[in-house]
Amino acid sequence: MFFGRFHIVVFREKRGKARKLQLKGWMLMSLGLALALLVAGNVVLLKNLASSGSLEKSLNLTEKSAHEQKSQLLNLSQKLITLQKDVSRIRDFDSKLRVMINLEQENIMSVAPRGGPGQDLAKGYLPLYRQELLARKMNEFLRQLSVESRMEEVRQQEIIQRLRANRDVLEATPSVWPTGGWVTSGFGWRVSPFTGKREFHRGLDISSPAGTPIYAPSRGVVAFIERDPAYGLVLNLTHGTGLITRYAHLQRVNVKQGQVVQRGEAVAYVGDSGRSTGPHLHYEVRISGIPVNPMRYILN
Repeated sequence: MFFGRFHIVVFREKRGKARKLQLKGWMLMSLGLALALLVAGNVVLLKNLASSGSLEKSLNLTEKSAHEQKSQLLNLSQKLITLQKDVSRIRDFDSKLRVMINLEQENIMSVAPRGGPGQDLAKGYLPLYRQELLARKMNEFLRQLSVESRMEEVRQQEIIQRLRANRDVLEATPSVWPTGGWVTSGFGWRVSPFTGKREFHRGLDISSPAGTPIYAPSRGVVAFIERDPAYGLVLNLTHGTGLITRYAHLQRVNVKQGQVVQRGEAVAYVGDSGRSTGPHLHYEVRISGIPVNPMRYILN
């Protein structure tokens, strides 16, 4: 049968003609097999199309989840950076307290992750290959922060005990800003606005409108009030243990020599007296006559 002959007759309805096709058995079987393979291929193709649709949907869900995780990672990293700044501010506050109460300074380790998030984080962009690295850095940061917090608790307890024992010293330490305004010249070397030469500035210049009140930064005694060609009207307060604060370029004073003043009491007013480029307060802190940076003591 496989090698037999098959005849296919095709009639045309209206013309009454017929055509006869002759096929060998193996050709007919080949056509049947080809048709079967074609049908099977279409079935497989349809299954693959259905499977690819499911895979595409799964891929979209995975990409969405990865995007959300990346956003959460970036947000967490930003919070850690803020937390790092807060820890640094607490460390500076700790150092100032130790200076004020003459407590020995400690070498405090840094809790900042080495390398930092970098520019990719600042731009809100985080390549996939950096996500694992950033996650490791954040885990290390949290580990160091945990250790630092326990150490800080011990240090704060030490400071509290010393403060309780030295309450009088703390009350006499100039730990607040003497007036409102903004610092136009800090403590240290600068170029003189009068000579254009490099000179050492012994205090802080705090620019403020004339007549702005100046407050005592701590308890003290009015040592003297005088006029100086350079400093103009000057007021000095003594706070004990060799600590003195000086206020220069004043408009007028509100106290008398020998008067005891308390922290927050108005003692003078900002002026423009002496050699000055405009209304401001020149504020100095001296220990045994030697000028020191007032920022070492200011806590607020």
